[in-house]
Amino acid sequence: MSTTYFFDWQKKLEVPGRVTFLDGNGGLPKVEITTAFSTAEIYLQGAHVTHFQKKNEQPLLFMSQVSNFQPGQPIRGGIPVIYPWFGSRDSQVSHGFARTIGWELWEITTQPNGSVRLQFRLPDSPDAALYPAAAVNYSVTMGETLICELTVTNRSESQPLEFENCLHTYFRVGDIEQVEISGLQGGRFLDKVDNFATKTQADAVLTINAETDRIYLDAPESVEIIDRSLRRKIRVDKTGGLSTVVWNPWIKKSQQLPDFGNEEYRQMICVESGNVSRNQLSLPPGQSSALKVKLISNAL
Repeated sequence: MSTTYFFDWQKKLEVPGRVTFLDGNGGLPKVEITTAFSTAEIYLQGAHVTHFQKKNEQPLLFMSQVSNFQPGQPIRGGIPVIYPWFGSRDSQVSHGFARTIGWELWEITTQPNGSVRLQFRLPDSPDAALYPAAAVNYSVTMGETLICELTVTNRSESQPLEFENCLHTYFRVGDIEQVEISGLQGGRFLDKVDNFATKTQADAVLTINAETDRIYLDAPESVEIIDRSLRRKIRVDKTGGLSTVVWNPWIKKSQQLPDFGNEEYRQMICVESGNVSRNQLSLPPGQSSALKVKLISNAL
């Protein structure tokens, strides 16, 4: 979808002084949001949150300085919406088609507490037509916290809808070697760096000092990121999600990624919430599933 298409019918949703439509990087349409507490931006391609920053704080989200901003290409950083599969598939785009097509922004509302809520829906597409009929909606609420909720409804009359989903959040940190992640002790995980071996985390906190790519299964609990360098604590609360993914590419993998800077691994950590691998979902006809993530940041 072109920028012109979006602006023709969606620009009327603007809220003066609060919500503005603009041409973003690469000419892709984006929305800028300003509240009394924070600023944010969302690209309509992928309904992709690329910025959230509370007043007097550092940005919450990491964005690669060499990310692609091209139609049909994934954006590196922020919060990619992963649906209907996680990871790679033969001859298909990695992490599903939802993050590379334009979503429809159909409603913007201001909330009594001063936050702003944007609601998106995934449009019909050739890729979506290969699955049982589904309604996929996504809401993003920005204020003192950032709340994202992905809702999938199986609209088929006879077929179950099987899918994976994930909010693949990239967090900005000051120095990855001064980061501790808590809330995963005792959790079983698939270690993608070690050929998907099943392991259990014994330590109370996870620290990163090498390439890390873990899928924690049956892990609905909240996770906290302690960032000693930025003197910040980030809490990731989720409902409707049984998986937590932790990823940092470290040195060698960073150098292999064309849309990721060689040294950028030092300023990011992905802590992702969803239902992936053995936690994938199967919805009977007419049923819905909601994945909700609330991100809370505070000074240490």
